[in-house]
Order: sequence, then structure tokens, then C-alpha cells
Amino acid sequence: MSERIGVVGAGILGLAVARELARSRGAEVTVLDKEPGIAVHQTGRNSGVVHAGIYYPPGSLKARLCREGVGLLREYCAEHALPYDEVGKLVIAANRGERAALRGLAERARANGVPDVAEVDALGLREIEPHAVGVGAVHSPHTAIADFAAVARRLAADVTELGGSVKLRHPVTALRESGDTVRVLAGGERFAFDRLVSCAGLGTDAVARMAGRAGDVRIVPFRGEYFALAGAAKSLVRGLIYPVPDPRYPFLGVHLTRRIDGEVLVGPNAVMALAYEGYSWRRIRPDDLRRILTFPGTARLAAGHWRTGVREVYGSLAKRAFLAAARRYVPELTGGDLVRTSGGVRAQAVRRDGSLVDDFVIDVHSRVVLIRNAPSPAATSSLAIARHIAKVVP
Repeated sequence: MSERIGVVGAGILGLAVARELARSRGAEVTVLDKEPGIAVHQTGRNSGVVHAGIYYPPGSLKARLCREGVGLLREYCAEHALPYDEVGKLVIAANRGERAALRGLAERARANGVPDVAEVDALGLREIEPHAVGVGAVHSPHTAIADFAAVARRLAADVTELGGSVKLRHPVTALRESGDTVRVLAGGERFAFDRLVSCAGLGTDAVARMAGRAGDVRIVPFRGEYFALAGAAKSLVRGLIYPVPDPRYPFLGVHLTRRIDGEVLVGPNAVMALAYEGYSWRRIRPDDLRRILTFPGTARLAAGHWRTGVREVYGSLAKRAFLAAARRYVPELTGGDLVRTSGGVRAQAVRRDGSLVDDFVIDVHSRVVLIRNAPSPAATSSLAIARHIAKVVP
């Protein structure tokens, strides 16, 4: 009899895990998701950047799986004729004070094996992005863009072709380990699995509670808001333009991102959402907010970083804050060039002491595997994370 494995979450990561378990272990996989479609949340609201591995500490799970994942994703997109375009990325130092951090970033990228990374001066960066300015930059020519929602749909097709099933409109409402079985109630149906893997993203804590594994790491949702460049302003950006990141945070700051559909995004910021799926200020869920605010790590995070929090809220409410951030690198932009567009919510894990969890976190508990933290570059790394999970699932 085939091993029966349930996977919670029909985003790119859950579907990649399901495909890998079916492909490499011959498991009978069932993907459960509460939404009516695939890739509704983080995957479908992703900017589409295929990260090369510039930022992550050498030796970390993020660094290793990102580099492995890039190659797997590029091959997968080629195999299935999915869009994949190496538009390249510039990480720009806006002033001399950022040069030391820029050099450190280049060293980290080389340590991670990012190919053909180069440090360029002010003139060199303008040869790559003629409308950008700065005192220097790190250039990653192979950083790419893709359509992660399209990848997720193809992965779902793979799952069904391998004999598995993807069950939408099946919210998990209860689960229990009973002997050698994990019993799950989802969408009014009862399932019995040998193993269960949670790739629930913003629903991670809910699944962990049902499994009796609440833990000391919780999800705090951060909304990322975007503007898009309108009309001729799109031509001012050829590829990807990023600031030198603040090492205190896993967020990369407001940047300019060319998408696979030709649109150019400006953003995101990072404001704490008032619900796990709080895609706007109007989206407030009292139960979610209570859980977020009563977790001790949330208050400690706010106490340590309240100035940054205030600045991010201001940026959320004032278009000119986004414009100022974008003009720091592309000064030709004007207020009329920016049009508000849809954003997303990042499922960011926070420890009880208020520190932000940076690396991927995967917990194995008997027959239940919980992906506790899988923010960016999880989409880039999804096929590599899936291989890693296939090895650690008991």
C-alpha cells in the first residue's frame, strides 16, 4: 500500500512538496486548501523575483536552498515552457555611507556561489540602468523574474498526473495523531494520512495549534503595499533596482521590480497587518488581532522597533513616501508616475523574545511536519525546499 501523505496549502511550496513526495517516494498525496483557487495568497501576490542568493548568510538553509532552487526552477520553467527572464538586479548604494555594506553584500553573494556578481561604480551602474543613480552597486546579471502562480498551477497538474489530488475549498478544521495515523477533518470530509506536512503560510499557527504544537515561534503578518509605474515611466526601469538592505530586518526595502507581464512595481513597505489575511487597513479580524497582540513577541518587537514601525505606517498612508524612496534611485520619477496597485501579506515568524526569524524553519514532530517560517525566497527555493522536506519527513 502506498504511503498516504497530506499537505496543507496549495501555494507554490505546498504543491512543490506534494509533487516531490509523490515523485520521489511514490506517496499518495492529497493537498488541502481552504481557498477556491491555487496560489491565492503569498504565491499569487508575489512580485515574481527569482532571487539569486545575494543576501543570505553563507551556510544558512536559505542560502543553500535558494541557490539550489534557482537552478531547479530555471530547468522546470524551461521544461514546461513557463516564462523565465534573467533581467538582472542592481543593489545600489545611494551614498558613500552605504559602500561598506555594499562590499559586504558582494562578498556574501560570492560566498553563496552567486554567478558573475560584479561591483560597479556610478558610471557602470548607469550602463546597466541608464536612469538610475548611486555611488556604486552590486550587479547580479542572472537574477530573474518568473510567474510563480503559473508555476504553482503546473505543479498542481503534476500532482494529479502522479496520482495525487488537490482539494480546494477544504479548510482544515481539526487534526489528531492517533497511533500510526494522522486524522484530519477538512471541508466536511475525513482523511486518514500516514504523514501530514503543513505549508500553510499565513495559516501556519492555526494548523500548529490543531496539531498541539503551538511552539515559541509565531506568525506576525506584515502587509507589503505597492505602487505600479504608469505609461512611459515603465521604460525608466530595465530590470530590478534594490537598495542596500537594513541588516536588522529580513525585509529588503522599497525597490523597483520589472514583472514578467511588463509592469514595474514600486515597493513594498512592511506594516503589521490587522488580520492574517489583512490586505488593507479595512481588513480587521478581531480573533486574528487578539492572537497577534497577545503573543509576547509582538509587543517586544514593537518596543524595539517602534520608530521603524511609525515610518512604515507613514509610508503606507502617504504616496510621497513611496515616491521619495523610488526617486532616491530613479530621480526622473514624478508623483503622476505612481499608481497604487494590489499588495500582499508576508507570513513572518517572530520569536517570543521579539526577534524576527530570518532563516527557513522546518519542525518535525512524529508524523506531522510544520513549515514554521518560509518567507522570501521561498518561491525561488520551493523545488529545493521540497527535496529537503522529502528527506526529513519520517
